Amino acid sequence: MRNTLAIWQREMKSYFVSPIAYVVLTVFLFLSGFFFYSILTAVIQSTMMQSQFGPGSQPVDVPGIVSRSFFGTTSVVLLFMIPMLTMGLFAEEKRRGTMELLLTSPVSILQVMMGKYLASLTFLVLMFLGSGITFSSLFIFGHPEWKTVLGGYLGLLLYGCALLALGLFISTLTENQIVSVVITFGTILVLWLIESFSSGATGVAKDVLDYLSVIGHLDDFIKGVIDTSHVIYYVTFALMGLFLTYRSLESLRWKS
Repeated sequence: MRNTLAIWQREMKSYFVSPIAYVVLTVFLFLSGFFFYSILTAVIQSTMMQSQFGPGSQPVDVPGIVSRSFFGTTSVVLLFMIPMLTMGLFAEEKRRGTMELLLTSPVSILQVMMGKYLASLTFLVLMFLGSGITFSSLFIFGHPEWKTVLGGYLGLLLYGCALLALGLFISTLTENQIVSVVITFGTILVLWLIESFSSGATGVAKDVLDYLSVIGHLDDFIKGVIDTSHVIYYVTFALMGLFLTYRSLESLRWKS
């Protein structure tokens, strides 16, 4: 545990020593604030137009619509941000020639892997906390359903855990950070769009494609519904990514 914590501290320092952390955090918070404001403005304008039809018009759940749209948009933003968090975790070690030293040190492969993974996960949580400051205005000026908010952030966290594990694995395959970003983004994009590919499928094939969709399991969370099947999917996805990372690092240790 101590070695894992040491690796975690090392990676957190490396995040903030380089400009990558500041760029990712700034861009994410800017986009979160921009989309939140745009969504809120559009919903309020729509509500005002609907109110012109008289008192018989249906009431609009402004906080609910805003929160669901916000979480859906955030999932798209993370599609671009997460590859940047994982691109240098092992690729940079390879480029600097410190990979062999790291793998032959008294620290185990599992401790190295978990230290780096937890560092990327910690940074993701910091991003969510920053976006939560903007989102908190809904609680100040409105009364959103807390289950929807909790479910949305839980879904995004599980979604992020799965994608970070995938990016961590891909980072072990190359020493070029740009290549790592491109491959991670492309792989996530395929998993993100696989649900649209299933529209032309039928039967078992459609069920399989729908289940493999990384974004399809997020919909219920955004609605405030926490389904254990979706939790199991993301946890299994993350464990699979970590397993592949471990095997990849193990092969690198034997080569070194």
